[in-house]
Order: sequence, then structure tokens, then C-alpha cells
Amino acid sequence: MKKIINLIKSLSQFIGMFAVIIAFHFTDRIFFKFYPPIINFCLFVIFFSSIFQEKTVIQKIALSMEPDAKPWVLNYTRKLTYIWSIFIFLNFLVSVATIFMSKEIWALYNGVISYILVGLLFGIEYIIRIIFKRKYD
Repeated sequence: MKKIINLIKSLSQFIGMFAVIIAFHFTDRIFFKFYPPIINFCLFVIFFSSIFQEKTVIQKIALSMEPDAKPWVLNYTRKLTYIWSIFIFLNFLVSVATIFMSKEIWALYNGVISYILVGLLFGIEYIIRIIFKRKYD
């Protein structure tokens, strides 16, 4: 039974993605303008709520890759969770605003700009992480 549940969990993302693609193709597109805000809000809830736990989402990821992480790593990743929470919330607000704009603006922000911003944040964080590792290791 546990194997079936794990299989359903792993396939649910792909099933959901195909369902969205099929529904997008066969229905009015206005409904799908809500998809990016919903995803951003769910990510925000996950990241923000983890701030109030003993270990944040990013700390758990860091510990899974480096179980004997130093205290500065845990401090850094906790602060990083704050940054990602704020970023995701701002991305959520902008994606909500684009719902009421033209489909071209909606597609430009949600299909291009938001991904560039995520990539920039990842890139900047990676550079800062390298600097911190050199400084504290």
C-alpha cells in the first residue's frame, strides 16, 4: 500500500502538469491566469511557515546534502529562507496583478520575467554562498 501511495505522489506532479496543459488547450485561458499566483502562494506558505519551525525548508535541504553542517550554515540558511519568502510573496503579488492585465503582459511576466528573477536570485545567492564558505570554512 505504501508503494502505491509513493507512486501516486511521484506521478501526481506529472498528472497535474498534463491536466493543466490539456485544460489550457480546451478551455478559456482566463482560468489559467490564476495558476502562477496559486503556485507562488503555495510556495510562500511552505517557506514562510517553515520559519516558525525548528528547521526551515532550506535548512532541511542543506542538512540533507551536508548532515554535519556548521552553525554558520544553519544561520545562513535560516536567513536565506526569509529572503526567499519575501521574494516569493512579491512574485505572488505581481502575478496576481498580471491576471488583470493583457494576456501578453501576463505571459511575459509569468513565462519569462519571473523565471529570470528566480535565476538571478539563485545566481546571487550562489555567489554569496561561495564567499561565505571561503570566509567561514
